Amino acid sequence: MASQKSLKTKQQSVLADPSAQAIARVYAEAFLGAAAGNIDEAMAEYESFLTEVLDKDARFEKLLTTQALSREEKSGLIDRMLGQHGSSTFGKFLKVLAQKNRVELFRGIYAETVELNNQRQGKKRVFITTARPLNNSQLTYLSEKLSAVLPFQPVLETDINKDLIGGLTIRVGNTVYDGSLRTRLKKLRGQLRERGLHEIQSGRDRFCNTEGN
Repeated sequence: MASQKSLKTKQQSVLADPSAQAIARVYAEAFLGAAAGNIDEAMAEYESFLTEVLDKDARFEKLLTTQALSREEKSGLIDRMLGQHGSSTFGKFLKVLAQKNRVELFRGIYAETVELNNQRQGKKRVFITTARPLNNSQLTYLSEKLSAVLPFQPVLETDINKDLIGGLTIRVGNTVYDGSLRTRLKKLRGQLRERGLHEIQSGRDRFCNTEGN
């Protein structure tokens, strides 16, 4: 069954640095290792913390990244924020990031965690961009068609681009398959232009041959 994720990881510009991405991958592996046996629950908790805490209150993230608070103060802040709702594993993980001054990588670590977890399950993210939102029936259809041609189980992630004139684009890794109407029209214009040039050249050749005779 296809799923349409609303979560945007909002990766920081620091992740453009390959070394920062490598660090995020190390922490992602550590998180999955600590969550062994309860990975689905741990991933859900991680996502919930992003959407329900950090996305809704930017002040908390700033407090965790500021140098004005000591490690002990940050640990106490995390305990108060998580309260009885957070697991000890997730709480310890968050405290490690705060103490190592790696909270700015928190979203990037989540993205790497999702990627690693998908790889271990034989899955890979496929990014689909359309002009309008897709319904569940359309997502299921795309998932089934892609599963039949791809050597892995696709995990669909969708985005909206109103500049597209119908159709869709599909990105798998660094490869983009563009099936938008805009692209098809562009190709058609190119084909018509080439055909027109060919006809002009053919007419010119016939005229030259006639003159030569």
